[in-house]
Amino acid sequence: MKKAGKYIMIFVTCAHYNEANEIAHALVKDKLVACVNILLHSESLFWWQNKIDRASEIVIIAKTTAAKMPNLITKVKKMHSYKVPEIIALPIIDGSAEYLSWIDDSVKEKE
Repeated sequence: MKKAGKYIMIFVTCAHYNEANEIAHALVKDKLVACVNILLHSESLFWWQNKIDRASEIVIIAKTTAAKMPNLITKVKKMHSYKVPEIIALPIIDGSAEYLSWIDDSVKEKE
């Protein structure tokens, strides 16, 4: 295992494709994430304003380091249309050394 706890996967749900694409592009461009997958259709069922609600959403899955999470949250909140956007992280507990190194290289700030 390489540096357990250092790497994370971020999940963000978006109202529509354009929003997901714009957020994904900004996160990669700003080196906050190494990669973003955009899953085109999900159905969400959730509590909102004291009732059960449902929405069709687009899901973003991003791979990055835990150190990038605070800036990522700030960026997503600025761009997102939801009052309370879903921005959650799960630890990557293991992975190929080459892929994890690629994440490091991809989110490294230019010198």
